[in-house]
Amino acid sequence: MSKSIANKVIEFNTQLHYSDQLPDGYQVLNPYMDNPETMDVMRQFYYKFYNDSNSRKFIVGINPSRHGAGVTGVPFTDTKRLESECGIKMDSAHTHEISSVYMYDMIAEYGGTATFYKQFYINSPFPLAIVRKTKEGKWLNANYYDDSKLFELVKDFMIDSLKKHISLGLETEEVCILGKKNAQFIHKLNQEAKLFGNLKVLEHPRYIQQYKSKEKQLYIDKYILTLNHLL
Repeated sequence: MSKSIANKVIEFNTQLHYSDQLPDGYQVLNPYMDNPETMDVMRQFYYKFYNDSNSRKFIVGINPSRHGAGVTGVPFTDTKRLESECGIKMDSAHTHEISSVYMYDMIAEYGGTATFYKQFYINSPFPLAIVRKTKEGKWLNANYYDDSKLFELVKDFMIDSLKKHISLGLETEEVCILGKKNAQFIHKLNQEAKLFGNLKVLEHPRYIQQYKSKEKQLYIDKYILTLNHLL
């Protein structure tokens, strides 16, 4: 019997490890290795929403934030929404992440978590959180494209990760890319590795929530329209 998407994702996350070089001042956080409960809630999430072999449309993020999937192991999902929207409680951490707020407001309008996750799979080309050290010694979220050297160092790992995601049974003729700058880099990867057909680009949830919150409903409508066109 073939493995369900849930089993394949859990296997991917369990084996996820980045050990290659990084530029000075950057670090990769692996929540699956850092917190045993992350592995547990991530398993619960995928068994709840992906325990089948149906194909899904692919929504491609950037890389997890340290307060979202960097804690829960579930893309665009902080601990608040993991509990309130997905019905999965996490005891060892409590996080609030603004991208997660937007994403679950959109998912609610789309028809709720069960409907949404039955049709779509979200993950990132670099599926672990990246942080960079400031001059003051604080660690902040970083994107894989923030530094050209960083991008070059993680590029092969990202192509390999995307191929593994696709092998879950995702449809590749059209994919949805979150973030305009992200789309430029995914386009580069796509030219090299020939992963996807058409790239549909949407504004990133963090950008919408942080800078366009007054027009949030317009963006939710745009998301739903674009996602429905993928089906």
